Formats: sequence, C-alpha cells, structure tokens
Amino acid sequence: MRHLARTSLLALSLLSACKDKHAAMPPPQEFSADSTAQFCGMLLTEHGGPKGQIFLRDNQRPLWFASVLDALAYTRMPEMPKTIAAIYVNDMGRVKNWDQPEKGTWVEARGAVYVIGSRRRSGMDTDEAVPFGDADAARRFVAQYSGRIVSFADVPESYIFAGSGGGS
Repeated sequence: MRHLARTSLLALSLLSACKDKHAAMPPPQEFSADSTAQFCGMLLTEHGGPKGQIFLRDNQRPLWFASVLDALAYTRMPEMPKTIAAIYVNDMGRVKNWDQPEKGTWVEARGAVYVIGSRRRSGMDTDEAVPFGDADAARRFVAQYSGRIVSFADVPESYIFAGSGGGS
C-alpha cells in the first residue's frame, strides 16, 4: 500500500512539473521595425530569410536572431543562459516571401526539421539551416535547392558555427 501511495505521489509531482513546463512556454511574437538581432544589433528587417526568437524563463520579451543558425548557435554556446523557455523559427514551408517571412509563420524550433547545405543563403549571405514544420515541405525544398534534412538536435555544431559568419 505504501508503494502505491509513493508511486501515486511521484506521478502527481511529475504531472505537475510537466504542466508547469508547458504553461510557462510563451507564444511566439512578431518582430517590429525596430527589433534588433541579438548578436550584431542590426535590424531584423535588414536581413532576408528565416529568423529566430528565443524566450528565456522569466522574460516575456524574446531575443531576436536575424538567422536561424544564429539562434541555434545561441543554444549551443556554453556561455549563454540555459534557461530557455521557448525557441521559435519561421516555418519556411508556410511563407510566400523568402526575404520577408509573413507574420504567423512561426514554428517551435525543437519540433521542426531543417535543411542544411542548400543553395539558399541567409540574410547575411551565409549558410542557413532552413526550418520547416512539415517534412514533406522540406523534401520539396531539397528537390529544388538541394541539401539534407536533419532534426534540431542533429544540426552539426560544425555547420552551425562555420555558417554563422561571426554572428548576426
């Protein structure tokens, strides 16, 4: 009986922690004309291609990134905070304009797939990890622009840091 009570208590605390984690995930925001990139301080509107945003716990304002590779780099750099509540990237399978992805095209970054090594370039004319919320859209992109499809966790650090061009 004690074992059952302990197991029930453990299950309830795990469920509570899970609810807290999901409740704390802020929704994506839209950048404005004066939103600046975390690394270079330049306006996001000055860069074409997919963008990223990262929310740190206890901060309702996102950190903006002019390229997806820069957002990925932020998550892998040991000196950056690891209190990440959410990461969003533009779902390039849903955008109509590569240079200015439309509002409402954000996808949770950890659940997206990425095309790396394609002929499409970031707004800083560097390699890019092109995000897609749908694997079929990623496959169509690869057929047109080449590259290979990987998950968030499988984007190689060598690709991330070689393609960031020093950070934008």
